[in-house]
Amino acid sequence: MKHLPHRYPILLVDRVLDFKKDESLTAIKNVTINEPFFNGHFPHRPVMPGVLILEALAQASAILAFKCLDALPGDDSVYYFVGIDEARFKQPVEPGDQLLLHTRLKRRMRGMWIFDTEAKVDNETVASAQLMCTYKVIA
Repeated sequence: MKHLPHRYPILLVDRVLDFKKDESLTAIKNVTINEPFFNGHFPHRPVMPGVLILEALAQASAILAFKCLDALPGDDSVYYFVGIDEARFKQPVEPGDQLLLHTRLKRRMRGMWIFDTEAKVDNETVASAQLMCTYKVIA
């Protein structure tokens, strides 16, 4: 995952399946019982926290942004959330599920990126959101 600065245990993208420059990206996250968050969420019925599904979508969006810029994350740049709109959670994500992460670039202007995102399991939508992010070069 050279297009992400994240590493275990917060790296939530396993592989990129499809990429269309300046348009969209599809990636996967294989959700296993070994994920550290399942120890406490919830011990008797493990469910992936919704905020981590959004984080997985944000990471897929970051990969799309870096690939659109033909850039790699480095010590001189930062990419982070600015806002989340219209977040919806429709189904729980459990150990053994494979999250299909779809992100589409809706708009890009002055360092701001807006993505329409959707996470699916077995072709059923489990979460969706519009994510606003920024990419900045830092000194």
